Amino acid sequence: MNFDHSDKVKALMARVEAFMDAHIYPNEADYYHWVHDAANLWQEWPKMEALKDKARAEGLWNLFLPHEYGAFSPGLTNLEYAPLAELMGRVPFSSQVFNCSAPDTGNMEVLAKFGSPEQQDRWLKPLLAGEIRSAYVMTEPQVASSDATNLELSILPDGDDYVINGRKWWISNAMHPRCDVFIVMGKTLFDNPRHAQHSQIIVPRDTPGVRVVRHLTVFGSMNSPGGECELEFTNVRVPKENLILGEGRGFEIAQGRLGPGRIHHCMRSIGQAQRSLEYMARRADSRVAFGKKLSDQSSIRQDIARSFCEVEMARLLTLKAADQMDKYGNKVAKDLIAAIKVVAPHMAQTVADRAIQVHGGMGVSDDAPMAYFFTLNRYVRITDGPEEVHMAQLAKQKIAEYLASPQR
Repeated sequence: MNFDHSDKVKALMARVEAFMDAHIYPNEADYYHWVHDAANLWQEWPKMEALKDKARAEGLWNLFLPHEYGAFSPGLTNLEYAPLAELMGRVPFSSQVFNCSAPDTGNMEVLAKFGSPEQQDRWLKPLLAGEIRSAYVMTEPQVASSDATNLELSILPDGDDYVINGRKWWISNAMHPRCDVFIVMGKTLFDNPRHAQHSQIIVPRDTPGVRVVRHLTVFGSMNSPGGECELEFTNVRVPKENLILGEGRGFEIAQGRLGPGRIHHCMRSIGQAQRSLEYMARRADSRVAFGKKLSDQSSIRQDIARSFCEVEMARLLTLKAADQMDKYGNKVAKDLIAAIKVVAPHMAQTVADRAIQVHGGMGVSDDAPMAYFFTLNRYVRITDGPEEVHMAQLAKQKIAEYLASPQR
């Protein structure tokens, strides 16, 4: 097992880090002040497109897309992308600058892997170019969507079209001014076995019958400019050629999408935990209370040491999962993907919480990034499937695996 990154990856890490130093960290405060100003709700930060142009010009673009996607990909493996995503995760908005932000990344992978040539020309190419953005429309308010077989939105054939009816919520990015397309999951074949009833279909954002019911807040934030919202689909008609892969193949597509999406979240979470740890160490060394530095307090030292251990463990598990995905495919690596999806956001939330405590009042303000990291990772513990679902499936898989092997 090789624990060193290749020279190619080290060079890319240096280039991403230099870009972050030159263009991202200096603009971090400006970005967050802009998006939290009510006057700018649902508008893109004015500097975003210029920074995207710089990243594209420097070849730091679409780094997330695995090498197996051929001409669409910059040629990196999941393992090679992991440290780059970690660097981007240190400032969450930076992923968009490199065209590596969710939910666009997962939607691009769906279209690259399952889309028809016509679908790729119409939607994938402008997404890869960063010209438009997208949303993935899956979760529903009236059912427990952690069990996706419960999804009830209907996608039914009618002549040359499919007609879509139902309600969705927690649709990230749907409010973004550049969001032009939805990938929608719903039920088409009601009498099929449970995992062969659902389909996924492309719905242009401006299709008649698509309505925003309300904007949802996350820990009090509107998360502008992308946001989360509840959507209603009423007799929404799209042509049959917008169906992805075929009727009843929605779960096949979802599993192909969610594996990489889950581990990308974890890569970014580790970047946030690492940055929180660095902030914690610097704060502890700079503050004096009761006659000595915080860094001389035993409890603070323990928090820093424990945080370092936890970040390192999560990082290694992420790299192992990425390596297994590259070598054997997402399906074989599903146990490690589930494990890191449970471990990484919980770890990042915990480390951010310790850093907040060391910073005192400053820790819960926007003068430091940890408060946002804390709430973001609490949210990520639910996105792409709550951790309880991952643990249940992981335990089921491991019990069967261990029972099938001889006891020693």
